[in-house]
Amino acid sequence: MIRGIYTQATGVALAVLVLAGCRPEQKVDPAAAAPPQTKVVEEPDLSVVKVDRPERFKLVTVAQREDVQQVKATGSVTPDIERSVPVVSLASGRVVAIKVRLGDDVKKGQLLLQLMSNDLTNGFQTYQQAQADLKLARTQLERSKILYEHGAISLNDLQVAEDTAEKADVTVKASAQTIRTLGGDPNRNDPVLSVYAPVSGTLTEQNIVTAGAVGGSNSQPNLFTISDLSTVWVLCDVYENDLPLVRVGDRADIELNAYPGQMIHGRISNIGKVLDPTLRTAKVRIQVSNPGMMRAGMFVTATFYGQHGREYASVPTTAVVHLHDRDWVFVPGQSSDFKRQEVIGGKMSGSEEEIRSGLKPGQQVVLNALDLQAESDQ
Repeated sequence: MIRGIYTQATGVALAVLVLAGCRPEQKVDPAAAAPPQTKVVEEPDLSVVKVDRPERFKLVTVAQREDVQQVKATGSVTPDIERSVPVVSLASGRVVAIKVRLGDDVKKGQLLLQLMSNDLTNGFQTYQQAQADLKLARTQLERSKILYEHGAISLNDLQVAEDTAEKADVTVKASAQTIRTLGGDPNRNDPVLSVYAPVSGTLTEQNIVTAGAVGGSNSQPNLFTISDLSTVWVLCDVYENDLPLVRVGDRADIELNAYPGQMIHGRISNIGKVLDPTLRTAKVRIQVSNPGMMRAGMFVTATFYGQHGREYASVPTTAVVHLHDRDWVFVPGQSSDFKRQEVIGGKMSGSEEEIRSGLKPGQQVVLNALDLQAESDQ
């Protein structure tokens, strides 16, 4: 009986297995097995500022400026050589009187100095001897003419007398001219030579004193130098590295150390071809019309401006706000909002500020950035 029960149980178990193997396989849903999706919540853009009535905030256009390169150099005022005239004496001698001093203004024909000249004395001696020889030659010529008319002398003797008179006349004229060249007057026998100003101007050089010896034009420098200071030169030392920025014809602003804040304008007329071997500088000459305050020897500071410079964007200083160690501007966005945009500022010039990056010329920004920032903080 037990064996029958076991056989029956075994059959039931086999039947259950057969039925289980015959069921269809169930499919698994991937979507149901995947983890739940993360929802992304978009945060508002803090750089965008929305305001009521955006027309209250005036817009300005970013301007384009050119940064002209500048070179500063020091120098001094010197007389214009082309307007300077030397005063010399062709006669040697000793100075007996000086009527002017260095720095004086003189007029053309004004007496400058007097000197006792042996050259002039010798010139008068030669002139007087030539006059005496001429007088004798003329007397002999008149006598020869009378003798020739009476047949007492030949034609050759008459011609010799005429030639002698002509030569004596030439000698007198040459002697008189020598006296004039030395500075004297043939009609005034005076060994004291007077030296007069050849032109009007200012005495910018003096190389003689009372009782000083004058050796003639070939043995000493000029007695005086008279300069017309209505136009002067400014000679500046420009370093070798700055020479490419300096050109003939460029304008230059000159500020006198004695008159700070007063600008005088001029033009570069010459750039030296030889550098100072020690300082590595070249002389740059500026020709300037003297307004009356410039004096020879004054120290100046000159500013030279290049032909072309660097272009950059520029906005009013009120359009830039400084927050968290950064510079910002506000540019118009949608209908009623503005976007805060970071920029890199540069140097300020008056009421404008250079923008090195972050903006381009032609864009628009809010004129008063601080007002808009204050309203956005509320």
